[in-house]
Amino acid sequence: MVSVLFALLTALFNGLASVLQRMAAATAPAAKALHLSLFGYLIRHKVWLVGIGMVILAAVCQATALATGPVALVQPIFIIELPFTLLVASRLARRKLPRMTWWAIGLVTVALGAGLAAAAPSGGGTNASPKVWAAALIVTGIFEAVVITIGVRTRGNARAAAFGLAAACGYALTATLLKSAVAALDHGIGPFFSSWQLYATAVAGVGALFLLQNGLQAGSLVAVQPPLTLGDALISACFGVTVLGEQVNTGGWLLVIQIVAVIAVAIGCIELSRSLALMQSPQPSPQPGAQPSPKSAELLGEPGADRIHGRGRPAGRPAPAHDRRPPGGASRSAAPAGLPGVAGPDRV
Repeated sequence: MVSVLFALLTALFNGLASVLQRMAAATAPAAKALHLSLFGYLIRHKVWLVGIGMVILAAVCQATALATGPVALVQPIFIIELPFTLLVASRLARRKLPRMTWWAIGLVTVALGAGLAAAAPSGGGTNASPKVWAAALIVTGIFEAVVITIGVRTRGNARAAAFGLAAACGYALTATLLKSAVAALDHGIGPFFSSWQLYATAVAGVGALFLLQNGLQAGSLVAVQPPLTLGDALISACFGVTVLGEQVNTGGWLLVIQIVAVIAVAIGCIELSRSLALMQSPQPSPQPGAQPSPKSAELLGEPGADRIHGRGRPAGRPAPAHDRRPPGGASRSAAPAGLPGVAGPDRV
């Protein structure tokens, strides 16, 4: 239960960090993409620094969770990060979530719980042989190279999704290395600081953070978050089973339940992603020439925004016969609509 609690706290802090970092990275110039100068730009923004603070808190909670539970259990719980991110984004945008979104949050939560209960990850060690580590690092390097290449050769949300998946792989590797590094604390501070996994954790974590910032800069949060969240969970489970020897139940109906749970989580994440896109979209502005609502007309005066300056009549309506003027007889106050400083039918 301790590992589950701290995994949930990690998901919460990561959700906060994603939204805050996105707010800062979205303003970065495109010329800073894939350059270390991107960090120099972001560090001058307080909102990004607060996001980094959330990352640090998440790292502490993650280390505690991994020290008390298997990687294949702790990391998939981070799928809850997506609903947390959506809730935070809705609060910042001051928008209410529709009923379908709440259903999606419930679906993801229930399906994740059912899938983990069926899989029941357990066992495993805290370290692996040098051969196993070497194989894992080589395969990870190849996977990262392919995904990053795809990201470099694409633009927009495609690049954001690719970098999000690359960051997910980096974070999954970070979690596996971190579990081995934390286990060295049982033998004292000296073995902890002398373990190569500790420094590999730092390198992998910084690399994953760099990839994530570039993904957040390249596209929308909805493009980055799903591959980041789902990829981290699934790749971490693979690391836990193949590297640390953790066990997952896959026999009989348990496997069917897990497959159904994964599908349900995916469906829920798609709906949550759509809601995230809605949270990020700007509020619709009135169209030029659109008629004001009765309420706005009451507040602004019946003619509203299309009032012709100096007259009490909406633009486009014929003037009464007694109010018509011959050509050239218009007063100076009756300036044509649309001139600077004059509210006309083409102004909102």
